[in-house]
Parts: sequence; structure tokens; C-alpha cells
Amino acid sequence: MATVRFGGETPTRGEFVRQANRFTDRITADGSSGWRAEPGRYRLVVSLACPWAHRSIIVRRLLRLEGAISLAVVDPIRDEKGWRFTLDEGGRDPVLGIEYLSEAYLATDPGFEGRFTVPAIVDVESGKVVTNDYPRITLDLSTEWRDHQSPDAPDLYPEALREEIDAVVEPIFRNVNNGVYRAGFASSQEAYDEAFDALFAELDRLTQRLANQRYLVGDRITEADIRLFTTLVRFDAVYHGHFKCNRHKLTELPVLWAYARDLYQTPGFGETVDFDHIKRHYYATHERINPTLIVPRGPDLATWSEPHGRA
Repeated sequence: MATVRFGGETPTRGEFVRQANRFTDRITADGSSGWRAEPGRYRLVVSLACPWAHRSIIVRRLLRLEGAISLAVVDPIRDEKGWRFTLDEGGRDPVLGIEYLSEAYLATDPGFEGRFTVPAIVDVESGKVVTNDYPRITLDLSTEWRDHQSPDAPDLYPEALREEIDAVVEPIFRNVNNGVYRAGFASSQEAYDEAFDALFAELDRLTQRLANQRYLVGDRITEADIRLFTTLVRFDAVYHGHFKCNRHKLTELPVLWAYARDLYQTPGFGETVDFDHIKRHYYATHERINPTLIVPRGPDLATWSEPHGRA
């Protein structure tokens, strides 16, 4: 049976197994971790196509941390050496001075043999990766970078709601964020069916939760909404067809479609979405799934601006 291998892990029954995060150091306000939150010290490397990296872009924007942490954007098309800085003059990141994100990974761990993933926060002076731990990156931007946020920045991970946020995002990660990949990269019918069923069961539960409340937790946007949004915004453009998540389109799920449009139209969300990068990355790099590498022209993106009626 064919298998999909990520990061050296061995899946069973044709299941997709996500590579563990290799670099998990934390950047803290007091520097007790060995890395202090200091403006200008770090560079956040992202792909606009990647939902995991997209979380950090939104949080950085909402907290107005643009002046504290610089942003590097890679080409949406990876080659055999990984993420490339071909969007920059000379094909080299102007701050880090590297052509590939892999250079920072290997400077940190010369024996690293996994995939070179985004987001990654790189120490500018040493050129080494501090963290690629995407769930922790956004939480630390909210909690450890407070001194450098805008005075009116939202609290995306309020202490009183953390337990509920953590409980809500766990099945979202398992069944939705990672669930679309488990469906798309499954190499057996059994693994695909399980992922497909879990995905849409979770979307049904989220529909019930959001039917009578605007946001996932409390009366404000939190980390939970950001984590769900980055999958929903890619759903019809990529996951519905490319990953065979086709019980329904997002536009056919009225509650979730209105919820997604509500967030998309909120400052800090829609302007961080690049559908061109999203579609070119998925359709032009997953050759096993899409051997022709043809990038579809649809869907119609104008519908994202239609009234959502959730205010």
C-alpha cells in the first residue's frame, strides 16, 4: 500500500501524518527562555499560501506588531530545496541574506532532514531558527509581546477564556485544520473516509455552535476564530476539489459561510488573504494529486464581499 511520509514518521493504513515541529524555543517578554521579545531582533518567515503561517500574519496585523517583527514572504511554489525567496530582488531575502529558508534551518541544525516549514521565526543576528512551532507562535505574539502591541490591540487569548479556547481549538485542529490534509493526502480509501467523515461532522458541530453566537468563544474575536478562518477561507478554492472534501462547499453551509465572510470583512483578515498564492501553491506543487499542475480559474471571489448579516 502506498503511504505518505512526512518528517520521517511512518503512517499506517495510508494515513497522513504531520511532521512534528522541530524548533520549539519560545520568545518571552522577560527573556527567561533565552530569547527576549525585542523589536527588530526577529524575522517572521511565511508563505501567503500556508494556513499555518496565515495565522501568524493575521495576529501580527491585529496586534499591530508590524514595526516590531519584520515579515519575509516566500514564493508560493516550492522546489526540491523547499521555500524560496524568489519574490525578493536577486532571489535573496534582504534581511537574512539567504535564498532558501532551508539555509536557516540547517544553520540551526545541520543534521535536520525533515521538511522546511513555515511559519518560522528567525533570529536576524545569528540567522538561526528560534521556532517553527506554529500553535505557540501566535499565542506568544498575543501574550509575550504585549509591550510592543498597539495600545488598543485586541486580547486574542484572554486569560478568562483560555480554557474554553483551548478546548474549542483542539477538535478544530484535529478534524478541520489538519483534517483537510488527512483527507487530501490519504493513500487508502479507509483513511480518506475517516478523515472526510470527521471533517464534516466537526463542521456540523461548528455550525450549531455559531448559529446563535457571532464568534467561537465569548463576544469577541479570539485565537479560536483565527485558527478556523484560515482553513475556511481556503475551502472552496482548494480543499473542496483538490483535497476531495466535497460533501458541501463552504458557500453551501449558510452559517459557516456567513461567519467566514464576517471575519474576511474584518480589518486584519481579508487583506491578508492572497488567493493567487493559495491556488498556485496547492495545485502546482502537489504533483501526485494534480499531475497536470493546472491551476483552476475559479471560484468567484466577489462573493466574499457580500453582506454577512452577523453584526
